[in-house]
Amino acid sequence: MAVEETRWGMIYCPKRSFFQRSSGWEKIGRCIEECGVQFDFIQSENKDSVERLVNMLINNGYKTIIIVGGDSALNDAVNCLMNVDKDTRDSISLGVIPYGGVNDFSRFWGYREGETEDTVKWIKEKRIRKIDVGCMRYTDKDGKEHVRYFHNCVNVGLVASIMKMRQQTHKLSGSRLMSYVFSFVLMIFQRLEYKMHFKINTDVLKRKIMTVCIGNASGYGQTPSAVPYNGLLDVSVVYHPGIMQLIEGFYLLFTDKFLNHKNVHPYRTQKVEFYDTSHALMSIDGRMFPTPEGAFDVTVEKEVINFIIPE
Repeated sequence: MAVEETRWGMIYCPKRSFFQRSSGWEKIGRCIEECGVQFDFIQSENKDSVERLVNMLINNGYKTIIIVGGDSALNDAVNCLMNVDKDTRDSISLGVIPYGGVNDFSRFWGYREGETEDTVKWIKEKRIRKIDVGCMRYTDKDGKEHVRYFHNCVNVGLVASIMKMRQQTHKLSGSRLMSYVFSFVLMIFQRLEYKMHFKINTDVLKRKIMTVCIGNASGYGQTPSAVPYNGLLDVSVVYHPGIMQLIEGFYLLFTDKFLNHKNVHPYRTQKVEFYDTSHALMSIDGRMFPTPEGAFDVTVEKEVINFIIPE
């Protein structure tokens, strides 16, 4: 039986932390029902099941797919849509109800976790914006070529290490703020710089780098001027500052003035080519990702996803 085009296919990604035991779906689902929306709901078993569930919704003909989760779950949905043919992708609209440990892309558009009634109202109005996505092409150790897409950012270096620690501490603290504080404290035990070799536009950088953020959107504050609809990527390259400058950098990051730091070097480009990253840790849309063995490049695909935005 064909699915009605107005029916939403929803994937609920529950939070999993030491203090988060109860499900948040009851409140969210009740709000959706009260708004008179027809929907089918599936709960993800774990972070590895989201892509399978999104593909199931696509194959069953849902035209509106809503992720109730954070940046990582949304990344899985974006990759599923980018792996189907263009006609199918163009017939589907992707939306999000923020409910994750990290909701940076949702906040970029003005969605806020907990404001479910407003979010559902906006999704129901179905105002569509064609958005860009970033694209990383790389080869694994067996010589097989791969592509991974992202809607927010790729981090290489220290910030990816902090993201890893944040995920670990968030499971224990249950608090986004406290997880970042704990991660900052633990950071003093981490490797702070990596010898990298990469090219941005005509600039070839071969030196010690603390972190690189390639943003299709705000990039957790590191690429605050990036927008996912201009066909360009913003890149912030951070050289190794002293400890006081590092503390200043974190202050500027959390006050949306990151680019004011003298050790931050911003670029705008369509392509970044990496030749060597000294096995620096990497994260994509807030989730840890195995660093490619050799060279890889990051580009942008212009206006390829139908994303539902607020009014």
